[in-house]
Amino acid sequence: MTVKNLRNLHSLSIVNDVDRDANNRQSEDGGDVIKGLTGIPKNLPPKYFYDDRGSQLFEDICGLPEYYPTRTEAAILEQYADEIAQLTGCCELVELGSGSSTKTHYLLSAYQKIAAHSDLADAFSYIPIDVSGGILKTTVLQLQQQYPDLTLEGLIATYEEALMYLGKNHGRSRMVFFLGSSIGNFTESDANTFFDQVAHALKQGDYFLLGIDLQKPKHILEAAYNDSQGVTAAFNLNILAHLNWRFQGNFDLQLFRHQAVYNESKHQIEMYLHSQAQHQVNLEILDLQVSFQAGESILTEISRKFDLEALQQQLRSQGLQTLKIWTDPQQLFGLVLCQL
Repeated sequence: MTVKNLRNLHSLSIVNDVDRDANNRQSEDGGDVIKGLTGIPKNLPPKYFYDDRGSQLFEDICGLPEYYPTRTEAAILEQYADEIAQLTGCCELVELGSGSSTKTHYLLSAYQKIAAHSDLADAFSYIPIDVSGGILKTTVLQLQQQYPDLTLEGLIATYEEALMYLGKNHGRSRMVFFLGSSIGNFTESDANTFFDQVAHALKQGDYFLLGIDLQKPKHILEAAYNDSQGVTAAFNLNILAHLNWRFQGNFDLQLFRHQAVYNESKHQIEMYLHSQAQHQVNLEILDLQVSFQAGESILTEISRKFDLEALQQQLRSQGLQTLKIWTDPQQLFGLVLCQL
C-alpha cells in the first residue's frame, strides 16, 4: 500500500517534465484563477472545490435525497459489476476522482472474485486518484483493511497529472474509470482533450468505463443542485474559502449566494455564486484585486447532461469504441464501457 503525491514528488518525471503545456503551468501558479476572475463573465475552475473540506462536503451531497446520481449509479454498479469484470477480465483498475471510493466496492468485489479463479491474480490492483490527500489517505487505509490482498497505490494528483504519469508507467492490462458524471464538468472541447489523455494512458485493448448523467426534466435537475439542506450551497461557497487559504485571499462568504439553474438549450446545469453587494477582494499571493458589483456572478461549475448517441460519437472520435451501455430503469444515468 502506497500513496504518492504527484504534486510534490519532484523526482517524478511528471513534475519536472519540461514539455508540460502552458495551461498546466498556469493552473499550478494560480493563473487559471486570475484568468477566471478577470474574465467576463467571471468564472472559476471547479477543481478548486476539492480541498479536504470540499471533498467531504461532496461526499455529503452524494447522500442527499434530491441528489439522484450517486445512488442511481451505485445501483447500476451493484447490478452489473460482475458483468463488467467478466467483459474486461482481471486487470489494473484506475479511478479518476476516487473520493471515498464508496461505489468502487462493487467493482473491487467483482474483480476480486475473478482474480481468485485466475492465473493472473497478481494483475488485479487498484489505483485511486484524487486531489485531496486527506480523503485519499483515509480511503486507502480503509480499503487495505477490507481487501488485505489487494495491491493499492494512491496518487494525489489532478486528472492531467495522473494520466500523464500513467501513460509513462504501463505494464499490465488496465481499465481507467471515471464515475459520477464528472465528465459533465468539462466543456465539449475540454472533454475531447480529456478523452485523448485517457486514450494515451491506455494500451490497445485496454478499457475505459464512464459514468454519465442523462438528459431529463428541468425540475429534477434543479432540485438535485439546490438541495433543501443547503449542503450544495456550502460546497459551492467553500471554493472561496479554499482560494482564501491557498492564495491568502479575503473573500467574505456571507457576501455571496449560491444558485444552480438548468440551461435547457445547452443541456447543462450552471452553478453560480452571486455577489450580494459591491465590494473588493484581494488575493495576495496572486497580487490580484477583484471588484464585484451587487448582483454580479461567478460561474463555478457546469454539469452537462448527455445524449447517449452523441456521446458515443465523441468517444469514437478519440479512438474509444463503445462495448456496452448500462442504464437504470428510469434512464436517469448511464455507464458506458469503451475499449481502445
